Amino acid sequence: MSAVVITEFMDEPAVAMLSARLSTLYDPGLADAQDRIPEKLTDATALIVRNRTQVTAALLDAAPNLKCVGRLGVGLDNIDLDACKEREVAVFPATGANNLSVAEYVISTAMLLLRGAYQSTAAMIDGQWPRQALIGRELAGHVMGLVGFGAIAREVAMRAQALGMEVIAHDPYCPANDPAWHMARNVALEGVLDLADVVSVHTPLNDSTRHLINAQTLARMKPTAVMINAARGGVIDEAALAAALKSGALAGAALDVFETEPLTAEAARKFDGLSNLVLTPHIAGVTKESNIRVSALIAETVLSHLGEPV
Repeated sequence: MSAVVITEFMDEPAVAMLSARLSTLYDPGLADAQDRIPEKLTDATALIVRNRTQVTAALLDAAPNLKCVGRLGVGLDNIDLDACKEREVAVFPATGANNLSVAEYVISTAMLLLRGAYQSTAAMIDGQWPRQALIGRELAGHVMGLVGFGAIAREVAMRAQALGMEVIAHDPYCPANDPAWHMARNVALEGVLDLADVVSVHTPLNDSTRHLINAQTLARMKPTAVMINAARGGVIDEAALAAALKSGALAGAALDVFETEPLTAEAARKFDGLSNLVLTPHIAGVTKESNIRVSALIAETVLSHLGEPV
């Protein structure tokens, strides 16, 4: 049986690093067949996952020798942290390794949404020349509003400032004397929603942030503003967001994360007919470069925790 079980995709050199030292099962298809995972964990000392594998108490009970869980990313809402703590199973996220990828996603989708010309290809091929209709806006001179001001949001802030944007942010857990505030004006959540031309979400999903962005909070935003969520599905009430986009109360949105993942056809039906919406399948933090960094970090961390030379 395998000492290391990897249930989702990982950079091949990192898998090879693990395999050279420990018996390793690499089966990224297991995330789509989670009922098969427990039988693979009988002798496992390490489990490596992304965001789709649900690390529950029941799964942990099937892995009596498990010493650690490596998360190929930073969000931990698919891992029962209390159950891991009770069983003395260490949890290692790839903190910081995909910050740049997510920040670039936010900036690139902000540009797409404000410019508004990203869906003109079909019209052009059809012989149209919709030049007047596609006059959009620049990022420069507009306000970037960040809901949450952790490491990724700070990378966004640096890039937004470099592009000539004013940056405001709300984060009740970031001390007012934190030096990072030199990159953004510290305002209340209401201030971010009232003033920002681009609102980007950067909070974890928990009881206090679930549907933090809802019909009432969306109503505060400018009708010319756009919303971006590359943090966690569930922070935004998707039905309320779809309604705001359809009514013209909001100019556009980009979603990389969803309340239901993978996004099913039924769950996506609420977005039917929206031309001012960009949907991507939870890939903001996944680039070729970040996958190398994330995978190497987790492989090295797991090996070190298990007492193997790196």
